[in-house]
Amino acid sequence: MKIAIGADHAGYRLKDVIVPLLKQQGHEVMDVGCDCADSVDYPDYAIPVCGMVVNGEVDRGILICGTGIGMSIAANKTPGIRCALVHDLFSAKATREHNDTNVLAMGERVIGPGVAEEIVKVWLETPFSQGERHRNRIRKVTEMEENSLHP
Repeated sequence: MKIAIGADHAGYRLKDVIVPLLKQQGHEVMDVGCDCADSVDYPDYAIPVCGMVVNGEVDRGILICGTGIGMSIAANKTPGIRCALVHDLFSAKATREHNDTNVLAMGERVIGPGVAEEIVKVWLETPFSQGERHRNRIRKVTEMEENSLHP
């Protein structure tokens, strides 16, 4: 699988743990940064990751900031992105099975590297259930994106 990953200054250390894990599992990784503690803006990393996902350049994306909240908000502004902020294994599995998420957000200041690695593994290994009720809900969300009014 091809995976794009991005982090801001509050998430780059966790990104540096996740990238080797992804490569060890045989995934191709597109790392868009950042690589230091200098203050940066999380949308500057969410935008390219989400762009790669919606353009089909990668299969999925992973975003990391201090809490994961900013990254998930920014990601979900992109039509076609279904990003979930996840800090536990149950949610990692459910968001794939029920919501067919294509971007995962996590918070470095909220979870440690061991939990983050397990979340990534579960999220990548869990398929979408293809259940009719779940497909119907995703269709409704897609229609919301398509019908939204922009000033």
